[in-house]
Amino acid sequence: MARLHLFDLDGTLLHGTSAPVEISRQLGLEAEAVALDRAISAGEIDPPEYARRVHTLWAKLTEAHVAAAFDGAPWLARIRDVWAEIRARGDYCAVVSLSPSFFVERLTGWGAHAAHGSRFPAVPFTKPVDPAGVLSAAAKVLIADRLCQEFGVTRADCVAYGDSLSDKDLFAAVPVSVAVNADRHLTGIATHAYEGKDLWDAYELVRRDR
Repeated sequence: MARLHLFDLDGTLLHGTSAPVEISRQLGLEAEAVALDRAISAGEIDPPEYARRVHTLWAKLTEAHVAAAFDGAPWLARIRDVWAEIRARGDYCAVVSLSPSFFVERLTGWGAHAAHGSRFPAVPFTKPVDPAGVLSAAAKVLIADRLCQEFGVTRADCVAYGDSLSDKDLFAAVPVSVAVNADRHLTGIATHAYEGKDLWDAYELVRRDR
């Protein structure tokens, strides 16, 4: 049976940062985004409020800013190698993140079968963000279930990779998980743990675990 590998983005594929922070850096607003990341991590604001605030922060955002943020972000090494290996084995890989879909979806160009993020209006913004399109920890599980149906697998065939509270529900829903540079919210929950900057090394923890 094929496996479905589900990757978080912020703090997982991106080392020590998030897509909103990298996007905000292009606008000279990194400190403001870091503060918002801390607030949501501490449970002081929920995902819809976070999305509303970064949407306001990005009033002058352009596609050029987004492209520069993506290209210059501190990605883990060998992401594309891992996804090529997954594909070669007949397995599937997907990214599911609370970050904006216009950033997350760029990862299909690196080999992800699917990439899902919170739905934001097109850049540059002329419309507000719809709270109904903003993802949560629980929404990650629902998306994983939809992907299972799409690829003809079950939760029992899934492997989750994540780093924080937003991954906790998904880690509880699948049998195999890898905590990647994770915080205290995943302590004792994950099947495996990895600290470092190379996704291949994290993938190796489950590669032969078939």
